[in-house]
Amino acid sequence: MTTQQETRPFAAAKPARWAADAVATMREGARLRLDYSEQSLWRVDRMIEGLRREGTPRAAVDHVLRGLGAYAGEVIARRTGAEWWATGGDHWLRTPDGRLWDPIDEARRCFAGDGSLRLLCRDARRGR
Repeated sequence: MTTQQETRPFAAAKPARWAADAVATMREGARLRLDYSEQSLWRVDRMIEGLRREGTPRAAVDHVLRGLGAYAGEVIARRTGAEWWATGGDHWLRTPDGRLWDPIDEARRCFAGDGSLRLLCRDARRGR
């Protein structure tokens, strides 16, 4: 293993922390309870859509999107046995079937109106 590429648990440390921060922030600020279930991703998609509809600038929510993407990644990891990987500062998941997933980018795509964390999780589970 090189310093350029790390596997879980090292690569998982940051996304797991970002996800936990998102859970705490949503519970405190938005009164949204996130329980690492697939069903909770439906609520996350709706919340991201609401931010977009309100016209919130992307720069103002980039930190939130990273946390919600990491949260979705943790849901996928728990449901599929996927592992976080990191390369060059980017974090993505590898499911046991070898497929690669980028839930943090998917959260950004959701904000742009062209993505779904719920559907990403569903698709990642299909390979099991």
